[in-house]
Amino acid sequence: MTRSTEAVLDVRNLSKTFGGLRAVDKVSFTVAKGELLALIGPNGAGKTTCFNMLMGQLKRTSGEVLFEGRDIANLPTRAIWRKGIGRTFQITATYPSMTVIENVQMALMSYHRRIYSLLPFATRLYRKEAMALLELVGMPEQADRHCAILAYGDLKRLELAIALSHDPALLLMDEPTAGMAPTERIKLMQLTADIVREKNISVLFTEHDMDVVFTHAHRVMVLNRGELIANGSVTDVRNDPKVQEVYLGGGTLFAEEAAGEHA
Repeated sequence: MTRSTEAVLDVRNLSKTFGGLRAVDKVSFTVAKGELLALIGPNGAGKTTCFNMLMGQLKRTSGEVLFEGRDIANLPTRAIWRKGIGRTFQITATYPSMTVIENVQMALMSYHRRIYSLLPFATRLYRKEAMALLELVGMPEQADRHCAILAYGDLKRLELAIALSHDPALLLMDEPTAGMAPTERIKLMQLTADIVREKNISVLFTEHDMDVVFTHAHRVMVLNRGELIANGSVTDVRNDPKVQEVYLGGGTLFAEEAAGEHA
């Protein structure tokens, strides 16, 4: 599938300072429709700060954030979510006392402004829609299991289903594979890539696992000390001398035998 060049998200000179510390410094980039874009960098580079500004959880110091052509930088988080931007976090935040499907139903009820309909029949609300989302992430058979007994990888998939409950055009995923075993990481990001293709949504994700980044990202950006130092294809970023120096201390991003796979 040929990806669109239409920008779903357009970030212009986004900056955030904390006192004398400039955590994000005039960062500009776009996310195209149907694109899986990785944002990488060492710890403290400003990735999560950038995400928090995009989602309205942290006020910008300066800059613009345009979603589908409209400025969203001054909107509250809930309004941004309703406009079509979803997010997953490094640490899962599901309700352990509720079942898998009830967690998804709660998200759907919130989106449809039925969160106060907590009546005896609430468990029947949006069950069909919730099951469709669980089918999408490969968890229909676990619908009635309590979250407290789920494996961590399954919790991550459930969180993805919840993030998709309002049919977002853009999904922000902050270290989606954090805490997962290598095989689980591969499965989750392959699932995400499949959903990107199937639903033609855009995904901006941060990640420390370079195998995950180089296998699935359509494009890669690199932050270092709040500055965007590289933005391009997997091959271009992997071979960028500045990236090699500041991100990996002069090492190589990929083992020589694996580099050819993504050339």
